[in-house]
Amino acid sequence: MQHVEQVVEVTDLDAAHEVLNAAYGQMRLNAGIEHPHMRMSSRIHGDIRFDELHGHISLEVSVDPMRNYVFGHNGAGVVYYGSGGEDRFWLPGEVFLSAPPESSFVGAIADPRLSTVTLPQSVIDEVADGARFIGFRPASPQVAAAWWSTCVHLRDVVLPHFADNPLVAANAIGLLVSTTLAAFPNTTHAAPTSVDRRDAHPRSMRRAVAFIEDNAATDISAADIARAARVSIRALQLAFRRYLGTTPMAYLRGVRLSCAHEDLRAGNGSVTEIAARWGYARPSVFAAHYRAAYDISPSQTLRSR
Repeated sequence: MQHVEQVVEVTDLDAAHEVLNAAYGQMRLNAGIEHPHMRMSSRIHGDIRFDELHGHISLEVSVDPMRNYVFGHNGAGVVYYGSGGEDRFWLPGEVFLSAPPESSFVGAIADPRLSTVTLPQSVIDEVADGARFIGFRPASPQVAAAWWSTCVHLRDVVLPHFADNPLVAANAIGLLVSTTLAAFPNTTHAAPTSVDRRDAHPRSMRRAVAFIEDNAATDISAADIARAARVSIRALQLAFRRYLGTTPMAYLRGVRLSCAHEDLRAGNGSVTEIAARWGYARPSVFAAHYRAAYDISPSQTLRSR
């Protein structure tokens, strides 16, 4: 996964406009203070980007549809978005979805400390095909705090250190999308369709299981598994619930844990190396999952070979 870090500082309103335009899409500068100072740091992981913007700046812009979902956390100052006839002011400590990706909007910031997470629809579709966000505010302050702490951990710890490990990076992106879907109102909570119920058949599940077991060592998503099974993600999830009492991704984690078990028995690396090989950024999480499955620690298995 491509990993890029960059920092830009500007002291000119037109330059600030150009930086924001490059990051978020076509926008027109409507108003702003003279002699601003803005610093924007970015971490870009494939199609996902994390931005942090702060400084002494006040401006208002009109923005064309961004085509991506941009979620935010306001650390200081005031952030405003207006779209669809609705005005939304976000105060310090609040998290939010900026605007629907297909809608133009007006945005304004005043001396912000603003962090954003940009998710394209294609990345969301890999976890929940066709899911759309339908609300700007998370379900509760507790959910908002959990979502933001997850974003910070993935942004600052997991993705920078494991950008070259495809399984860890894929798991991190999947966790980011899944946590966002759990935090913000969206369409995934709709009931399965009649087509989904019809396709949730043992044959579909067997095709999915075969694909998972053949490809556990590679970066595969729920969308990849559903394509291999020739059904929708929702039908796939329904089939796994019906016949195995689990989810496709949980089944994939179980297969990878089994592969890690075989590596430990064969002595194919240290516990940390084996954990990372099979998608675990934190050896402590790997150890907890491993002990729950095998009633023994990974280090004990490695020593007993």
